[in-house]
Amino acid sequence: IIMVQVDESKPAELRLGSAAENSPINISNFYAGGIPAGEGILGLKLPGSFHGCISNLIINKELLYFTTSMKYENVDMDSCFLSGKPKTVVQPSNNVIQPELQPLPVPLRPLTDTKKQVVCAKDELPDHVQGAHQFGLAKGSHLTLLFNQSAVRKKLSVQLNLRTFASSGLIYYMAHQNQVDYAALQLYGGQLHFSFDLGKGKAVALHPAVVSDGKWHTVKMEYVKRKGTIIVDGQELVAVNALGDGSTLDVEGKLYVGGLPLDYVPKNLGNVSHSIPACIGSMTINGNQLDNESPVSIFAVNKCYETVQDGTFFDGSGFAALAREGYKVRSDVNVTLEFRTTAVHGVLLGVSSAKVDAIGLEIVYGKVLFHVNNGAGRITATYEPRGTDSLCDGKWHKLQANKSKHHISLIIDGNLVHTDNPYVHSTSADTNNPIYVGGYPADVKQNCLTSKSSFRGCLRNLVLTKGQHTELFDFSRAFDLRGVFPHSCPGAEH
Repeated sequence: IIMVQVDESKPAELRLGSAAENSPINISNFYAGGIPAGEGILGLKLPGSFHGCISNLIINKELLYFTTSMKYENVDMDSCFLSGKPKTVVQPSNNVIQPELQPLPVPLRPLTDTKKQVVCAKDELPDHVQGAHQFGLAKGSHLTLLFNQSAVRKKLSVQLNLRTFASSGLIYYMAHQNQVDYAALQLYGGQLHFSFDLGKGKAVALHPAVVSDGKWHTVKMEYVKRKGTIIVDGQELVAVNALGDGSTLDVEGKLYVGGLPLDYVPKNLGNVSHSIPACIGSMTINGNQLDNESPVSIFAVNKCYETVQDGTFFDGSGFAALAREGYKVRSDVNVTLEFRTTAVHGVLLGVSSAKVDAIGLEIVYGKVLFHVNNGAGRITATYEPRGTDSLCDGKWHKLQANKSKHHISLIIDGNLVHTDNPYVHSTSADTNNPIYVGGYPADVKQNCLTSKSSFRGCLRNLVLTKGQHTELFDFSRAFDLRGVFPHSCPGAEH
């Protein structure tokens, strides 16, 4: 039986017959919004692509995220521009947040018992950069491009434009099938390392310029007459010589850009083989422009924005999951981060347990709430902006949340908030679940969050401190990323 239901209308059903019931459906490719040219799909009456917005695509009870698409054309991954947005969004603020309420979705309608209007900045994204791609959106993010392998045997010259805030990652890699001969460009410590091997030993050229400043840099790597050099913005490095008596670079005609496929195991890259959170564009090999619009393979790659800041963009549909093994809050923890948003609701951070112990940070009706439950009951510290100030003004705001045994405090932009705790004998939050930032999966319980709205905006400098141990979290290293774009916050500060 096939059934279709739109909104709350009566479902329409069609029985295919007994022959179809015994025939399994074999799915090799799944397309959303249209069909690629050359794909013959029987039964479709309209050849055109869908014009509009699609969200919450679920297949067999699994939510699919478009940012992990194998390939896409003429699609804006992170925004719906179907209709214009008003210049300001006005939503009311409620009077009281009940700390012992169970987590509930944010109400669809404004509350009537309000005392203050919350005015947010306009939510808009800058234009895209033509011919450039954003990498590092997930593990395995990459493009695979074809090139003439015989043309690089005696001479290799690769030029590209690079923009990143990240300090490490793989920019490109080419190699023989046995990976004896190879050439690679890596970033670590904010500096570029060009390594190559002609079959007799690895040579490495390091350029001293720091390129992890969020600005565009023109980078050129050359191997010719057994010498390798890097040129950054016209500044050339002293050449390094290839080792041994090898004289040719024998590689496959595949260039891996921005990272490597998940099933590819590199032998020459050390511990910097992860996809680089960066924008890469205008790639050429020996002066020939590469066609990055028709890659052999593509995974977790998006367009680049013209204007960016240091930070990680959350598009309001997902989350970042950190500390797979679980984070133990216990008696003391200090959380600091910076956020920038144009929304009045959004989950910032949650760490929970199978019982009731948990901590949570969220924005609800324009206020920041810090919840803690040490097992005896939830307590909440609430920060509400004064006067006409708002936290959804598109500007960066600094947050510090501190739990010390049964004491909790919250500091927003230097403004301190305390709250009394009646459960003075309960001092430890015995959590053992991962840290969820910007939201959390539907099947994950969060005992100290009242909102299910994913955060839309940018976060940066997330640090958790316990005693003398301080940990700075890099969102590009999250074990699960959905609707999150590390090291690239679109737009300038309002």
